[in-house]
Amino acid sequence: MQATVTLSPPSLRASALAALCESDPARKVAATQALWAAWSAGETTLDTAERLQPPPNTTLPGRPARPELLAPVDVPQRSPFTPPGLAMLLHAVTHIEFNAINLALDAVWRFPDMPADFYSDWLHVAHEEAIHFELLRTHLESLGHHYGDFAAHGSLWEMCVRTQEDITARMALVPRTMEARGLDATPPMQARLRKVGTPAALRAVEILDVILRDEIGHVAVGNRWYGWLCAQQSIEPLSHYRRLARAHSAPRLKPPFNDSARLAAGFSQAELDALLQS
Repeated sequence: MQATVTLSPPSLRASALAALCESDPARKVAATQALWAAWSAGETTLDTAERLQPPPNTTLPGRPARPELLAPVDVPQRSPFTPPGLAMLLHAVTHIEFNAINLALDAVWRFPDMPADFYSDWLHVAHEEAIHFELLRTHLESLGHHYGDFAAHGSLWEMCVRTQEDITARMALVPRTMEARGLDATPPMQARLRKVGTPAALRAVEILDVILRDEIGHVAVGNRWYGWLCAQQSIEPLSHYRRLARAHSAPRLKPPFNDSARLAAGFSQAELDALLQS
């Protein structure tokens, strides 16, 4: 009689690390969505105390050879009123969403000893970022281009690296600073695309509507856990944010700010007032 082998459910955090290491965008998206489905169905395990390390000789995050990464000031820009310029703009946003998948997956695997909701929250963010990436990549391909066709920059991941040893800094400076900037930048971008007025530009506006709606929730996740971490450490959030921004060379944010979206994402009025004083 053949023995029955019972396989243990996969580890949520180890699986997130494996998805982060995946360099092919389509496989990364598939792994992220499969992990979210498994977690939602109760088919994964969560060990919050698990200490993980990437496989030897692995560079994080897994990414394709293209796009070429340049310093932000060296990334070419063209007017979206031309077909190549529109494609370049869409590619830039597609690259941001690809990095956003990696940022969320990194939060799931890297930081132990957090409440279970922390890992669930960030896996859900990764799931939605993967949806955004696929929407944009599909639209970009409808215009005859592919992700990787244009140069991009790695500022989002660079901040991820700077904050890899400090979960409070990560929550303060990635979702609440780098990603929150998207709340401010999206409406003006949509206004420009409406002026372009082509079917391709208007489809991009529709996709950005989805992204803006979801990003409010993603920034709210960062606000929630930054506030929780500050409370656990008896830290005053606003003054500590200023210290973290200086220590990690966070970009100085400039107006205009999307106050309504930022308030919906959990920023206080005092925090919005402080942005105008920085």
